[in-house]
Amino acid sequence: MLLHTAEFAADPHRAYAEMRERYGSLVPIEVAPGVPATLVVGYQAALRILNDPEHFPADPRTWQQNIPEESPVKPMMEWYPNALRNSGAAHARYRHAYTAAIDGIDLHALHSTVEQIAIPLINTFCQAGSADLVTQYAFPLVFEVLNQMVGCSAELGQRVATGMAALFDTVNAAQGMQMLSEALMELIQLRRAEPGDDVTSRLAHHPAELDDVEMLSQLISFYGAGIEPQQNLIINTLLLMVTDDRFGGDVLGGSLSTRDALDEVLFNDPPMANFCISFPRQPILIDDIWLPAHQPVVISMAACNTDPAIAANQYAGNRSHLAWGTGPHVCPASSLAYLIAQDAIDQLLDALPEIGLAVAPSELIWRPGPFHRAVTALPVTFPAAPPLPLP
Repeated sequence: MLLHTAEFAADPHRAYAEMRERYGSLVPIEVAPGVPATLVVGYQAALRILNDPEHFPADPRTWQQNIPEESPVKPMMEWYPNALRNSGAAHARYRHAYTAAIDGIDLHALHSTVEQIAIPLINTFCQAGSADLVTQYAFPLVFEVLNQMVGCSAELGQRVATGMAALFDTVNAAQGMQMLSEALMELIQLRRAEPGDDVTSRLAHHPAELDDVEMLSQLISFYGAGIEPQQNLIINTLLLMVTDDRFGGDVLGGSLSTRDALDEVLFNDPPMANFCISFPRQPILIDDIWLPAHQPVVISMAACNTDPAIAANQYAGNRSHLAWGTGPHVCPASSLAYLIAQDAIDQLLDALPEIGLAVAPSELIWRPGPFHRAVTALPVTFPAAPPLPLP
């Protein structure tokens, strides 16, 4: 089963159902040509694996020794000195610094930040009566919010965003990593010398005393978790809200909130569909299947959330999905992600309440890639509106 094809991207839920019927909860796949892995599509199996870092550590160093440098997924899966790709004491050290840097973000001020970025963006297209919400709204909004959180200039941030996009698309991944690293290293040196109230400064001056390479890895992790998944969460939720009469009507009518729409998307079309990768130290038996040592085990959050064994038809207020992961590697910034996505969506729908999809949903193109769930564009139309007053 191949996760990196356009055919899979076009209809992953059909593929997940076929996988489950044929293989059960554990599916042999390729995450890239010639790179075998196991995809976990059963919710209970995923919980067991995510909560057992002793048998399913996140450290890929043994695995990557046999992966060619040119493999498109290597930059996304290989070892870095950060919380995501370590276990045990190293994981604890990195995660402590990382969560401290995130916890220092003022959520009240973040509301204002999103508004100050969203309204000028809306003003660039509100009079045109049409827009692509990926390139004209979600991406630039998320990118600028992240830049402000990490204390990054617009010029450095643009280089970061370009590099990160190449990484996620797994096309020019090595070039993307180089571009990303060079830009972030400049930011690290700046914030070591001139600290401010931002994520980079808090990391640079944390008691863990991270060196430059460790700092770089924490920032790559922050941007990696922030740009693509956050953009996709906003876009996938807007897609639901402007195409589903049941949901769109309820949302605009006020009986369901944007938060409810976000929860439904986090169940059915989470922005990171397949991730939370671990690498068993030795062969291990799960659900009567032997998983090989040092071969990736990839959690399909999208498939596990819709596992018929646990599937619920009620999403509002239901937080049992795995979109943020669970266990020691659970996402430490889910409250930030919710806030940014909800504010971005509310600002747009308040300004342009009659927004609608410009093409049939079947005409949308989903970007190939083993990890993300993302459309290439979200074209919409709406009655032209005058610019909003700036905050």
